[in-house]
Amino acid sequence: MHADTNMCGREPDSQYVELAVEIFSMLADATRVRLVLALRDGELPVNQLAEIVDKSPAAVSQHLAKMRLSRMVLSRQDGTRVFYRLANEHARQLVSDAIFQAEHALGGTPLHHHEDAGETP
Repeated sequence: MHADTNMCGREPDSQYVELAVEIFSMLADATRVRLVLALRDGELPVNQLAEIVDKSPAAVSQHLAKMRLSRMVLSRQDGTRVFYRLANEHARQLVSDAIFQAEHALGGTPLHHHEDAGETP
């Protein structure tokens, strides 16, 4: 057994399992997954995020508030505008891995296995 697995909480009886389920639950919403994808390259204001995910600013703000409470995103205010960014790289990686798994579910050779696949989701 690797010494770092116990420290990182990756054992089946880890206290972090329930918290991991809450994170998956937070990402079990297409709008939130789209928001993570939109924020993968940096900070954006709510109105621009709303345009990207094709939702109203009010709806996007509600999703972002939940994501902020779960510490998935961070916010800052500049005047009347509120900007959001991912709190760390893990939400981006979770979403990327989920998309890669979805590509596998479709059969054939997934796009991310092609040499010219380019940027990861």
